Amino acid sequence: MKFTHMLSKTLREDPPEAETNSHKLMLKAGLIHQVSSGVYAYLPLAWRSLKKLESIIRDEMDQAGAQELLMPSLQPEELWRETGRKEAFGDNLFSLEDRRGRPMVLAPTHEEVVTNIVRSNVQSYRDLPLILYQIQTKFRDEPRPRAGLVRVREFAMKDAYSFNSDEESLDRSYQAMAQAYKNIYSSCSLPVLMAEADSGAIGGKDSHEFICATPTGEDTIITCPSCSYTANSEKAQSRLAPIITPVAEAEVSQIDTPNIKTIPDLCRHLNIVPSQTLKAVFYMADEELIFATIRGDLEINEVKLKNTLHCSDLRIANDNEVQAAGLVAGSASPVGITAIRKIGDHSINNGSNFVAGGNQEGIHLANINYPRDFTVDSEDDISLAEPGHICPNCDSTLESTRGVEVGHIFKLGTFFSETLGALYLDQNGDHTPIIMGCYGIGVGRLLAATIELNHDEKGILFPKNIAPYLVHLIGLNLSDDDVAKSAEDLYHQLWESGIETLYDNRTDQTPGVKFNDSDLIGLPLRIVVSPRNLKNGQLEVKTRESNESELIKSTDIVSWISSQVD
Repeated sequence: MKFTHMLSKTLREDPPEAETNSHKLMLKAGLIHQVSSGVYAYLPLAWRSLKKLESIIRDEMDQAGAQELLMPSLQPEELWRETGRKEAFGDNLFSLEDRRGRPMVLAPTHEEVVTNIVRSNVQSYRDLPLILYQIQTKFRDEPRPRAGLVRVREFAMKDAYSFNSDEESLDRSYQAMAQAYKNIYSSCSLPVLMAEADSGAIGGKDSHEFICATPTGEDTIITCPSCSYTANSEKAQSRLAPIITPVAEAEVSQIDTPNIKTIPDLCRHLNIVPSQTLKAVFYMADEELIFATIRGDLEINEVKLKNTLHCSDLRIANDNEVQAAGLVAGSASPVGITAIRKIGDHSINNGSNFVAGGNQEGIHLANINYPRDFTVDSEDDISLAEPGHICPNCDSTLESTRGVEVGHIFKLGTFFSETLGALYLDQNGDHTPIIMGCYGIGVGRLLAATIELNHDEKGILFPKNIAPYLVHLIGLNLSDDDVAKSAEDLYHQLWESGIETLYDNRTDQTPGVKFNDSDLIGLPLRIVVSPRNLKNGQLEVKTRESNESELIKSTDIVSWISSQVD
């Protein structure tokens, strides 16, 4: 490809709308074009990289024994209502009607359709195990698209689905997919963390995310420096250091706390620390008022709480909803409350003689102890694991890092097969639900993450395997006929040798502009044809990572390129 024929144009200034380095560089280098919020066109340079990413993904899926198919993005809504996921996805699901008024959805994922296909084609245990995959466009009506290709409304995804007869077979499929993912990231020069994760609206049990650590990531990952424990903050667990408590539980007493509404204000007023208090938070779970109680120095993990409640929608209750139940926001306590469902975190067992709300304005209660003074309808881990907590697997202190998710694998179990009737005849002649797994990689997000972790102050540092072209050929002083002919001949020689080359043949740009564009686009190898070096039968070459160039004989150029690729 020659620069003068190329659609994409580079930008001199940083785009003001860019939030992350990858977003900025992809716009500046002419890789993507924003059509609307969260909707992008992939321009030729990005498209070449995406096709290479897809090729890497296909190779790994095929080696893992998966079969490729293609399923429709447009799906009947009744399939989604049958599984209950129409409500679970809520406003994130694009909904529409066809001309006959039949409700349809634009699929964010394909569990319903692939299960529907398998139930028509799998009859016996002899048909299992089975892994199917596709690379298809997905749609999600994200409320806040951000960071370029990281969170968008339309995106390409590789989604795979495994179908197994038993848990042992599912484990083998799961591990095969996990290894395939690791191989894919390695091919992209992308270091990843494999973190325990929540399965979200898709459901399931065991679940792992593959995370690229970056300060601009939207996910928080909790890690242990001493053992291998790694988990997304939505899933992470922790242990609390034992609190030295009084030997005896004291009698409950009432304390005047005028205008005290928050834990920090309460601690200052009574000269205590947050771990000596109980925090009360009211939620609406599918329009049911819920009272959640946790130790005052901790935060509630709303993902864990939602999973505990098995609800579709969870939000903080407003003051009117709390008052309508006869409760007092800011002074609430689980003591004496019976009219609503109460959920307690395990931390209410770790401490005694707590200070809690008095269920009336300006009053708190001291020396509250569980379960002496109050009960809960259920007790579970609903706390947010944070840096400084103790690792659940060892005695080290947990740390945190930011990152972006580039893959997600999870065991679905039998939810979809039972709901949609995907059964097989087992060896005993019984009809048994197929056990499923699901495995996803966002292809555009993977490209963005690769650039986020492979760039410098000048531009992108494309890994060789996914670079749009391997070589950036620059001709200087192309008004010189000898230079123009030599550069043109070299361009054709490289392509004839199977070396993908982008040739900057512009005659209206200075050497500085050409070098800057080369650094910005970030192809792995650069070759410069100039009058001075041409007289000596030499070419100037450098790798994108290097700050120094070198001179080699023109006749050695193909062997030099080969040495850089091997």
